Amino acid sequence: MPRKSPRARRKPAGEPRLPGKRRPRATPGRGRTARSSAAARQAGARRHALKGARGTGAAAIVRDRKAATRRRAAVGARRMRIAPPTPSRAAKLFELLARAYPDAHTALHHENPLQLLVATILSAQCTDERVNLVTPALFARFPDAAALAGADRAELEGLIRSTGFYRNKAKAIQSCCADLVAHHGGQVPQTLEALTALKGVGRKTANVVLGNAFGIPGLVVDTHVQRLALRLGLTRETDPVKIEFALMPIVPRETWSRFSHWLILHGRSVCAARKPRCSACTLAPHCPRIGVTASS
Repeated sequence: MPRKSPRARRKPAGEPRLPGKRRPRATPGRGRTARSSAAARQAGARRHALKGARGTGAAAIVRDRKAATRRRAAVGARRMRIAPPTPSRAAKLFELLARAYPDAHTALHHENPLQLLVATILSAQCTDERVNLVTPALFARFPDAAALAGADRAELEGLIRSTGFYRNKAKAIQSCCADLVAHHGGQVPQTLEALTALKGVGRKTANVVLGNAFGIPGLVVDTHVQRLALRLGLTRETDPVKIEFALMPIVPRETWSRFSHWLILHGRSVCAARKPRCSACTLAPHCPRIGVTASS
């Protein structure tokens, strides 16, 4: 029979414990099972590993703040009841955007649909200016889909290294060009279904190629379009594909491609993510400013 602790021996066995009275201190380790102790140690190790992986530097702090801002904006958009824009307000927005950006077009330099397709793949997480500095040497070395598909991977990565994520982009370019050679004779197809069937090509890239290389209307939803569509009250969706389908009945089909360029240019020059220049915005009288917490 195990011995009782000194504190337990001082209390009579049959005496009831009064309400609110502190429970006597148990023998160390008696109230904790081995399994719960092991689970607690594992949870602590996971927290420590996650903390070390995330880092505590300035970059990690900025990243956490950006993530928190995006979460708050998404939650605010879900909670807010956004009514569909009236035809008159939508028409006024389109009129003002067309007047502000009459020559809106893609900033990616290209001479044919294949070059635009490759440049769009390279533009992920990269500026158009940087892509335009890389593509001349790339297309001079590999002028067609067959050459890109059979290129040496190390050489290809070296040519596009400055665009970032160069390993993934090199893999996507070669996989896409291999599909073009195998299924389309090295030519870029002119339908959304055929383009999105290529490896490494999503709806955004396909719509860029359709609208700018073939003149086929397509709604391109990048980060600027995603942010401004919500801020202008055109949709409450936050997923790019859902935003695209939500904008289709609102935006006239013949202006789909231009509308995407309008929002991209407006997002870069005026409607910034953190602090938009609402005082200089021509859309201010018709903008509900959803999610805007600070402006200039």
